[in-house]
Amino acid sequence: MAKSMTIHLRVWRQAGPDQRGKLVPYTVNNVSTDMSFLELLDLLNEDLVVKGEEPIEFDSDCREGICGSCGAVVNGMAHGTQQGSALCQLHMRHFKDGDTIVVEPWRARAFPIVRDLVVDRSAFDRIIAAGGYVSVSTGQAPDAGAVAVARKNAELAMDAAACIGCGACVAACPNASAALFTSAKISQLALLPQGHPERERRVLRMVEQMDLEGFGNCTNHGECEAVCPKEISIANIARMRREYMKALLKAGSVDAA
Repeated sequence: MAKSMTIHLRVWRQAGPDQRGKLVPYTVNNVSTDMSFLELLDLLNEDLVVKGEEPIEFDSDCREGICGSCGAVVNGMAHGTQQGSALCQLHMRHFKDGDTIVVEPWRARAFPIVRDLVVDRSAFDRIIAAGGYVSVSTGQAPDAGAVAVARKNAELAMDAAACIGCGACVAACPNASAALFTSAKISQLALLPQGHPERERRVLRMVEQMDLEGFGNCTNHGECEAVCPKEISIANIARMRREYMKALLKAGSVDAA
């Protein structure tokens, strides 16, 4: 049975990318334990609008853990402390009456703050545009069983493809690395025969774009895997590194000796 709580919030407010931001305290009453965290923010915004104050800006869309639009750091953890779920799947029953919750945006140079909890994640789009696709013209879609794929590879490719590009991996990494995201997008195609014709060009371009965007290097902290709502494995990062070195060797950019 749902219970009603009072929740104290400290929310990051920032009017724009060039403005100074700060944590602002709020108190929200009549919070149902059945509410999601985003519904808590909705409830707060309704109160702010009634008071004539600016509502808090935050991203959301499907609110079902599918789209990857939502995202914030809750009490120091990307998406909050509930493992394997996005911010929209975090429910208030995981908090206690009277709790104080600190809410901040993703922190990364490559994810500049737009306003409040909203950050610009278009760097991910540019990494995908650099090579995260299959461009070979195949004509009409072939029969699903026409190309044999080993079951293990198919399952690993599907696991990698589960990445929703929310950016939690970047927010949690002390280096603000995008290696988990980029490696998942590289792996899902490298593991399938349809992605093989462009595999060398793909990994070289995507890694290069990742570096150009200003993301940090991966140093195997593992924080990215710990906060990923789809629990993407860091084994994909190892696969990306192997793909990258093979591509460099084939391109003659590294001395094979």
